[in-house]
Amino acid sequence: MIEVVNPTTEEVIGTVRAGTAGDVDAAVIRAVAAFPAWSTTALDTRLAVVRAVADGLEARADELAATMTAEMGTPITFASRVQVPNPVGIARGVADVLAGGYFDGEQVGNSLVLREPIGVVAAITPWNFPLQQMVAKVVPALAAGNVVVLKPSELAPMTADLLASVLLDAGVPEGVFSVVHGTGPVVGEALAVHPMVDMVSFTGSTRAGRRVAALAAETVKRVALELGGKSANVVLDDADLTRAVKIGVANAYMNNGQACSAWTRLLVPASRHDEALEIAVAAASKYEPGDPALPATRIGPAVSAAQRDRVVGYVRRGVEEGAKLALGGVERPLERGFHVAPTVFGGVQADMAIAQEEIFGPVLSVMPYADEDDAVRIANSTIYGLGGAVFSADQDRALAVAKRLRTGQVDINGAAFNTSAPFGGYRQSGNGREFGAHGLDEFTELKSIQR
Repeated sequence: MIEVVNPTTEEVIGTVRAGTAGDVDAAVIRAVAAFPAWSTTALDTRLAVVRAVADGLEARADELAATMTAEMGTPITFASRVQVPNPVGIARGVADVLAGGYFDGEQVGNSLVLREPIGVVAAITPWNFPLQQMVAKVVPALAAGNVVVLKPSELAPMTADLLASVLLDAGVPEGVFSVVHGTGPVVGEALAVHPMVDMVSFTGSTRAGRRVAALAAETVKRVALELGGKSANVVLDDADLTRAVKIGVANAYMNNGQACSAWTRLLVPASRHDEALEIAVAAASKYEPGDPALPATRIGPAVSAAQRDRVVGYVRRGVEEGAKLALGGVERPLERGFHVAPTVFGGVQADMAIAQEEIFGPVLSVMPYADEDDAVRIANSTIYGLGGAVFSADQDRALAVAKRLRTGQVDINGAAFNTSAPFGGYRQSGNGREFGAHGLDEFTELKSIQR
């Protein structure tokens, strides 16, 4: 059995059965048997199911939010405003694409180009945005006519069981969707190598993504990867510095700093570095660690003791490398729970580990740059390319810089997140896209019929 630990209380709040390779095989066999009927189900039927899923998630919003707060520590306010509404929006976006003629086909010369389901999809999802990442894979895959075997994170399995219940209530037939709980080395790897799995959609660390891709290559199955990030918030010299820094701190600390697209590097003109650092410290000081079940709490614990220790290790490394520790540090801010003190470093150089490696905790690096070209160079200097931001009083200038950033998403002046626009990364942040029509593309094959 796998114990589910509340990272705030450090108490066991549930258990799930640890799946085996045999469980994976049984689930895949059921999926293969269910594929012919589901893949040929009328589009209107699949559309109705997707809409029912969105309605079901919305109806159980409070339960879903409370469950995520309990099992992985996301603040309840963030869970209620983001962790549940985003998946609802993703599902509704998929429904809109289906209703808009996505599967009608395209005439190219004498060829009819069709989109068809891939087959059996293995979805392997993380703990930090558990519902969002499950919905972003499972819903478009099912909408496209695929069958799905889900392996959720063992750190957030209860949310997966709630989603399974919503799918069942929405009319997803037996075998079309199933959950196999377990660890990555056992269940995840069994899915990646299984000869009857046609595609693996994985979200997680870059290290684990490399492993999944290597295993899946043996059977040349399709692999979609959404991996790590080290996103830069580029504040140009004409920007409203106070606003840009405050928004940047909020983004860096969202979900307790456990977001792959978080802007963990704050790039500011060298002449304004000290001013920016002072603003960042003042803003970050308002994020007092606390019980995430309380509506006023802005930052909760790391998901586990191991994750807390990993983040603290990076804080120590930043000090050793010569960065200025302006706020926070390695001391535990609360006696109970896997909390990390919100931390701000100043004077961070591009070659430091805290500027190059994904920390996945509430650690912000303030980095000076010489000019616009230098800012772009620093922003593009990591192996990652998932998210980013540009702040400027000149929208055209901001757009020009955004186009130079080698990253999958860029927000200008704090623009809102869009669950219908493609989400994914460049380089070692991954190779797939999620949400909207582009998310559906990942789960379809193209067929050309010449006439």
